[in-house]
Amino acid sequence: MTGAVQPPAADPAQHRVAVAGASGRMGHMLIEAIRASDDCLLAGALDVASSPAIGNDAAAFLGHASGVPVTADLRAGLERAQVLIDFTRPEGTVAHVKACRELGVKAVIGTTGLTDAHKREIEAAARDIAIMLAPNMSVGVNVTMKLLEMAAKALSTGYDIEIIEAHHRHKVDAPSGTALKMGEVIAEALGRDLKKVGVFSREGVTGERDPSSIGFSAIRGGDIVGDHTVLFAGTGERIEITHKSASRATYAQGSLRAVRFLAGQEKGLFDMFDVLGLRDA
Repeated sequence: MTGAVQPPAADPAQHRVAVAGASGRMGHMLIEAIRASDDCLLAGALDVASSPAIGNDAAAFLGHASGVPVTADLRAGLERAQVLIDFTRPEGTVAHVKACRELGVKAVIGTTGLTDAHKREIEAAARDIAIMLAPNMSVGVNVTMKLLEMAAKALSTGYDIEIIEAHHRHKVDAPSGTALKMGEVIAEALGRDLKKVGVFSREGVTGERDPSSIGFSAIRGGDIVGDHTVLFAGTGERIEITHKSASRATYAQGSLRAVRFLAGQEKGLFDMFDVLGLRDA
């Protein structure tokens, strides 16, 4: 006689993780990384009600029975979890965070395209639960952010700053969240407000470049995972700081580092600088 596969018993030494967008490419990467880890356990899998994966085992794509079905029911998907990893869309993320706040579940958020209003809702939830919010979970990208902070301070005069990013044809927001975060890091290091100095489009007769501006260029095409270059262009020389992603696996591994970091936090809003100890480096 056979029956439904039962979820594995929760090990108190393990981090119990739910994944939002479980049937998408990033969701699959996260589930695979959780299964391969020694200290994380898949405890929930969420997706939109229209997903064909609803009701199926979340790890079926790996040929593995995890005992965790994909569900559109937020409470059912979060009831056994300690932390949710969310790389979905802004509206979905805000709804997920609201449920996490009600249930006392921590959150790792990698969703991009968040508006100021979305961010305020996340900040409000962080008064009650621990949240790690970052537009890019890659360890390499966040080390690059620190290098940009250092470069901006050293190259504060006489250098024009341009940020060029490239992503796959399916990406729906531009500039990328990572590019915007790079701009924010640079602007803060220079004592500028990115909302005032950011230049996001150029066409026609634009006049000479404002030396205080930070320019952005976005490229969309093919299956580019994510390339980011910051150009510091001076007189007689230029410095280029570049990060290129070849796989989303780096985002998954960074997310699990964030999960481990949040295990020691009761509430508050954090980013990858906190996770990696780069805040005061």
